[in-house]
Amino acid sequence: MFDFLKKRFNKLKKELDEEVEISTSQKVKSLILEQEIILDERKVSKILGELELILLEGDVALEVVDKISEELKANLVGKKKKIGVRLSNLVEHELIKVLKKLFYSSSFDFYKYIEEREKPVVILFVGVNGTGKTTTIAKVAKKLMDRDHSVVIAAGDTFRAGAIEQIEEHATNLGVKLIKHKAGSDPSAVIYDAIQHARAKKIDIVLADSAGRMHTKKNLLDQLEKIKRINSPDLIVFVDESTAGNDCVERARMFNETVGIDGSILTKLDADPKGGSAISVAYITGKPIIFFGIGQEYDDLIEFDADWLIDRILGKNSD
Repeated sequence: MFDFLKKRFNKLKKELDEEVEISTSQKVKSLILEQEIILDERKVSKILGELELILLEGDVALEVVDKISEELKANLVGKKKKIGVRLSNLVEHELIKVLKKLFYSSSFDFYKYIEEREKPVVILFVGVNGTGKTTTIAKVAKKLMDRDHSVVIAAGDTFRAGAIEQIEEHATNLGVKLIKHKAGSDPSAVIYDAIQHARAKKIDIVLADSAGRMHTKKNLLDQLEKIKRINSPDLIVFVDESTAGNDCVERARMFNETVGIDGSILTKLDADPKGGSAISVAYITGKPIIFFGIGQEYDDLIEFDADWLIDRILGKNSD
């Protein structure tokens, strides 16, 4: 995963180092006393222009690239660099600082939130159809059950053909109670019944599915607003494919602006050769990425780790 960004960034680092070696050999006599040079705007702009292209080709949204570039420029122009210090290392160091600032500004401890919140905790999952939302709900259920939390699932996607049967199969496999109504029923009522069941049975968490009909956007959003109004979910979690690139980013923006989300889960990270969607979704929504989906098994869900993700993007680890 993330091979594209890693290869391009490593190529840029090599080019920067080669350029610095030539520059150093030419200027060493005039700089022998100071033993350092100051990075000017022309030099920095050239570097950032190349880096911007790499990020754009790696599925990082344009406005996010602009933000990263703006911060890097502010950090690099006028900065002193010791002779012999690789320029690529300096740029990489500043890029890591910018990315960490982006990710850590929206950090969120999911399990701590679950522990401290009054029960039952109601989590509504939103997103378009076909992005792994239903399977992700099952994976989250497995994660929570492994931590000794009790779970009930609400089959809130009453519109898509086969949706109730799909989530019922997952619930059966996991041994989780499923609250369902017939196809075409009001999803708000399904989720309401699941919450009442959880309260009566002292169940910790309600995981609620929802429809994702992008081609009938107004109906979808009206439905989600009704679910929010009637059931007041504690968390609204957006689910989409990491491989969807800018489509994923625009859908995250739409759901966040119209419904309001509290965090995201990106699926198919194991099949994502670029990795830019994670950076973009975190920036566009200003909300945390909670989990990554890395396969089809119930245990194929990993907690978001900013350091791990940045290392993956920059080629610092191989897993």
